[in-house]
Amino acid sequence: MQLEVRPDPAEVGRARRWALSRLLGSGIGADEPLAETLVLLVSELVTNAVVHTGCPAVLRLSLSGGAAEPATLRLEVADSSDRAPVPRCVDGESTGGRGLALVDGLADRWGWNKEGAGKRIWCELDRCTQPAKSAAAYGGGASAYEGLAFEAV
Repeated sequence: MQLEVRPDPAEVGRARRWALSRLLGSGIGADEPLAETLVLLVSELVTNAVVHTGCPAVLRLSLSGGAAEPATLRLEVADSSDRAPVPRCVDGESTGGRGLALVDGLADRWGWNKEGAGKRIWCELDRCTQPAKSAAAYGGGASAYEGLAFEAV
């Protein structure tokens, strides 16, 4: 499933609604944590693509897995900018610049790769059948990106 996104910040809301409707169509409820997290991740990645590149983007969603295994939701945003995501340090007063740090904290996995003349930023969310353990259960859970913010350009 994919949605073409124009380089307009107003497109972010349309992308969120589209992604949520596709998720609901797959049987995942709007009140599930996975749906709430997906909406936030779509907001961050699509905003980065349309604001920082000024180019159209393509949002893709895929859900793998089946009845015998937990599902994995993959979100991808491809744009025609060849500039890599660049870490930005922001102070506590800044109103932006934390998008990829949020992605790092919320997604089970994420990354980016070159694609043709542009790039694709992706993240994955696992739909767990059991409640996840808290970060404290793993010795703290601090991200390698804690305190840093990233800007996708």
